[in-house]
Amino acid sequence: MRFRALIAALPLLLAVSAAGAEGVFPRPEGGWRVEFSQGQSALSTRDRQALAGIAQTLAPIPAGRITVQAQASGPADDASIARRLSLARAAAVRDALVAAGLVATRVDIRALGRLEPPADIAEILPPGVPRATPGTR
Repeated sequence: MRFRALIAALPLLLAVSAAGAEGVFPRPEGGWRVEFSQGQSALSTRDRQALAGIAQTLAPIPAGRITVQAQASGPADDASIARRLSLARAAAVRDALVAAGLVATRVDIRALGRLEPPADIAEILPPGVPRATPGTR
């Protein structure tokens, strides 16, 4: 059932990718990646539009949790800065997905802080897509 929903959503996913939605890209392993400018957690209008399409893709899937995990490339000597920024990024992505119709109780967020190699991203992992292991992309 889940597989059929994802296959049915493929045209929308390709449209989001083809539209060149700045900062939001499909991950080869499944799910999506949102890229941020260094030190920022705000989403652009185009990012919000792409996330709205993703929310509409995920909403019909009746079960399973969606994980939003975020990283930040903050200073290596102060882990709390990167942790706070990664939390703000994950929350911003979750809030955009919820504003577009995804049920809030289905979305978990993970603030990963600064990992090696450093990255300024958030990843959306739908049900059935394993969490990325820290340090791999």
